[in-house]
Amino acid sequence: YLLKTGIAMSYTIKIQPSGHSFSVEAEEMILEGALRQGIAFPYGCRSGVCGTCLGNVISGDLHYPDDIPMGMSEHDHEEGRALFCSAIAKSDMVIEMTEIAAAGEIDIKTLPVKVASLHKFAPDVMEVQLKLPVTERLQFLAGQYINILLPDGRKRAFSLANAPYNDEYLELQIRDVPGGKFTDDIFANVKEKDLLRIEGPLGTFFLRDDSGKPKILMGGGTGFAPLKGMIEQLISEGSQDEVYLYWGVRSLVDLYRKDLAEKWAYQYENIHFIPVLSEPQAEDKWQGRVGFVHDAVMADFADLSDYEVYMSGPPIMVNAAVKAFKTIGLKEDSMFSDAFEYADDTLKAIAQA
Repeated sequence: YLLKTGIAMSYTIKIQPSGHSFSVEAEEMILEGALRQGIAFPYGCRSGVCGTCLGNVISGDLHYPDDIPMGMSEHDHEEGRALFCSAIAKSDMVIEMTEIAAAGEIDIKTLPVKVASLHKFAPDVMEVQLKLPVTERLQFLAGQYINILLPDGRKRAFSLANAPYNDEYLELQIRDVPGGKFTDDIFANVKEKDLLRIEGPLGTFFLRDDSGKPKILMGGGTGFAPLKGMIEQLISEGSQDEVYLYWGVRSLVDLYRKDLAEKWAYQYENIHFIPVLSEPQAEDKWQGRVGFVHDAVMADFADLSDYEVYMSGPPIMVNAAVKAFKTIGLKEDSMFSDAFEYADDTLKAIAQA
């Protein structure tokens, strides 16, 4: 990783036809560097087997630390093609690769997963880490969700709480909803190493990070989950866009990752965290904002015409915010929302309310 001089090496990769560029560190796989900086190459396994990330090398040198991967033929290699999930740059490069620009360009998969870990963030919120098969990865955009497929044919959908570059595990934040069959199982019966089946990625709620506009991310309850993935993605890209995270919950115990949000705000000058409690308890000794979370946004911004707003949480919160924010200039094409609710034990959207 370091030369004898102690200076870290990095190389610049330019992409055709988009004209985008990104840097890779010495010994970093080219695909890994691209994803880390928000460049969405198509991929399927990240292990050199599926061939999805095959592209052309226009100029520059690379090598395969583990020899030519299985997913690439000798003919492809001789013709100057490369599997970027398994290749390391040895110089500045120009490559030809199709980039993913929209959710519809990502393949939806049905995959087995193993429950890798279960961690209670709050009495009614469980973090679930799902491990994919060794030869599979799930490509997704920050903010999307997956369905968990139940044995009886029903589906339960949960937002992905991790950023796309960090896809070895899939992270879910699941609230225990009284009477919810799957959430009852998660809190009472599901154990580490249990096997589940998932379908995804799904949804059109994902980070649009090419506008350069300041971003307001507003979540209610476990609507924090997809916003977490978005912020982690922005951090990984080195984005300097102003980010305002508003998180509305009932009481202090419901701010189950308050420590993480405060850490972001402390470490990055462009990230601001505004928690809002609707029903603070006496034992909370709360000195912060009180009321509805969208009212807090309205109080802080007189004009949203130059902002992007991402909203995730219960429909009553999202619907009220949409109506209110339009009155202070928020444009339709800068408004993105993900509302979820239960109805007759059938999920209408993301079942985390």
